[in-house]
Parts: sequence; structure tokens; C-alpha cells
Amino acid sequence: MLRRCGEERVSDRANWSLCLMLRIEGHETEPEVPIETSPPADLQLIVPNLHRRYSGVTATNRMVAPKLARMFRAAWLGSDAPEGIARMGFVDLLKLWRRRTPLIWHARRNDEMIAGVLLRALGWPLKLVFTSAAQRHHTWITRWLIRQMDAVIATSDISASFLKRESVVVMHGVDTQAYAPPANRASAFAEAGLPGRYAIGCFGRVRAQKGSDVFVEAMCRLLPHYPDFTAVMVGAIVPEQQAFANGLKKQIEAAGLQSRIVIMGELPIEEVRRWYGRLTIYAFTSRNEGFGLTLIEAMAAGAALVAARAGAAERVVEDGVTGVLIPPGDVDALVAALEPLMRDQAAAASMGERARARVIEKFSLDAEANAIAEVYRQLM
Repeated sequence: MLRRCGEERVSDRANWSLCLMLRIEGHETEPEVPIETSPPADLQLIVPNLHRRYSGVTATNRMVAPKLARMFRAAWLGSDAPEGIARMGFVDLLKLWRRRTPLIWHARRNDEMIAGVLLRALGWPLKLVFTSAAQRHHTWITRWLIRQMDAVIATSDISASFLKRESVVVMHGVDTQAYAPPANRASAFAEAGLPGRYAIGCFGRVRAQKGSDVFVEAMCRLLPHYPDFTAVMVGAIVPEQQAFANGLKKQIEAAGLQSRIVIMGELPIEEVRRWYGRLTIYAFTSRNEGFGLTLIEAMAAGAALVAARAGAAERVVEDGVTGVLIPPGDVDALVAALEPLMRDQAAAASMGERARARVIEKFSLDAEANAIAEVYRQLM
């Protein structure tokens, strides 16, 4: 039996041999949570999330999966299941063995591709789909796995160019109702109890790849001249990045800006959305990125944007209109782009309005879900 996410958990004996097979990179999916409304005989789509850490990939998957669940009989396998989609466990998966009717297994990571290939080889009737956001040459194992897929989706034409096989480009979308400007941005920021009147944010894991050091250096230069601004960093600090984060904290302390450059750490998704609405300006500082979902999240929330040319930034941002594009890793360029917006909050607000309008027009979650659904239908 299967049960809707959010209902009481039901304990059941785990199938430990299958758990071991799907335990990849030290991750184990959560115990069985059946869903009564999606019996296996009718299931059309499995959305696996087999990664042990919450990441941008998890975030994108969580947003679009409930939309797809309105179009297909779908279930989520793994941790961090969102509302709006059924959940399944290993016992549910076992019931699908040797089923006649094929169903979609949509992977977004190597471990999920490996699991799909193994399951199909053992008799599960899976059609394998993979979404790739990577803008780099793939390893031999990833290339081999991609060749086993029945369909491949790329999140941009740049990502598609590295796949070496036919793919469909489907740009990420964002829920423009969940990520929306507050009724009063000044009041929303005041609720946080931080110094100043305006917030400038940089979200994502604290690490060099995300350009966290670039943001901190720019803030150390700018904030002494703009006392009405406070900088906010939201994102996990994983153990292997603790020394890097400690270095940033020491730099902030040396500048005497402990109260005005605030490293919040990882927050619940509801709180992250609330923080987007408090921002006047968003800085996207990644040195390299697959897509960069925070770009469109911040734009949807109506924040003015300065973005490094990484991920899909050049496809998303209209330079000088819905944001300002700069070279990755360039502190001087970041300072030069941010300062006019910090000096003129009305101009920043106007840019934020244009940014939100662009996301609504070009990067809606419905558009992403409909394009993915078309890929599924061609395989069914």
C-alpha cells in the first residue's frame, strides 16, 4: 500500500538487499511510507532523490515534481519529499518487479542513473530519463550512464553541448507564487531585526565555487560607505568547507562588520523564501554552476540582480535590464556593479520589477513541467 506524504508514517520491514543496492555515496533512502492513492499497478513515474544532502538539484526536483504529479501517476522515492506528490518505499518498489507496463525513472544525478540501470537490468520495466545541468566534460562513467538513458534533458544549450548525444533543452522554472515580492519589502526586512534598512543577499553553500569569498570581499569594501545596507548569506556550511567559512568569518571580524555581514547557515526552505522577499539586491557570485536556480528565485522575488556569467546567467539575465552581468571571480567588477544599485534604491526596485516580469514570462514552473511531460509522453 502507498500513502500520501504528510500522513502518519507506517513502519514495515525494509528489504535490506535492495536498500544496500540503492545505497550509493553513503546515502540510504528513508523507510517505507506507503501511499494509498497511487497503487503500483497505476504508477507512471518514479522521482528518485537518493542524495544524502539537500542541494540545488534537490530544490529543483522538489519544485517541479508536484506539477508533474498532477499530470502523471507519480511517486517520490527517497528523502526530502515535497507536498503534492505521493511517496513510495522499497516494498512499493519491489511490487513493480516484472510489471508489464513500463514507467518513467527520472534521474538527476549519477547515483540515480546507476540505480535505474541496475533496476532495469534486474527486471524492473523502467524508461530512464536523465536531466543534466553540468557545463563541463563528463567523466567516462557519466558518459556511459548517459548512453544508457532512453531520453536526456539538458537545462541549457550549454549543458546540451557537453552531452555528446541527442537531448532536449528544458530550462528550469520557478514557482512565482511561492517566490514573490512581499507587500512591503522594508517592513519584511525590519522583521528580521538586523541593522539598516536594506538587505543584499548571496545564497548557496558557503564555498569557493559559489564565490562566497568574492561576495564577502565586496561587502567589506562597500558596506562602510552604505550604512543602510546589511549583507546576508544563506546556505549550508558542510564540514569540508568549515575552514573556508572560518576564514571568511575572520575577514568579516577584521573589518568590524560582524553585525552587518551575517552568515545565516542552512535554513528551512520556507525561511529561505522569506529572506528572498527581504532582499533589495541579490548577488549571484558563482565561479561555475550547472544552472544557478537562485538566479530565477531572486528575480521572481523582485530583487535587483548582479550576476556572474556562470551557469545559465547569460541565458536568463538581460544585461542592464533585468540584471547586470559580470565576469566570475572578479571582486572589482562586483563592487562596480553593486554600488549604483546600493546608491539608488529606486533604480534597484525598478530592476527587480523587470526581473520578476521576465521570470513570469520565460521561466515559469508550468512551462518547465509541460516540457518535461512531453519527453515522458514520447517514451510511454
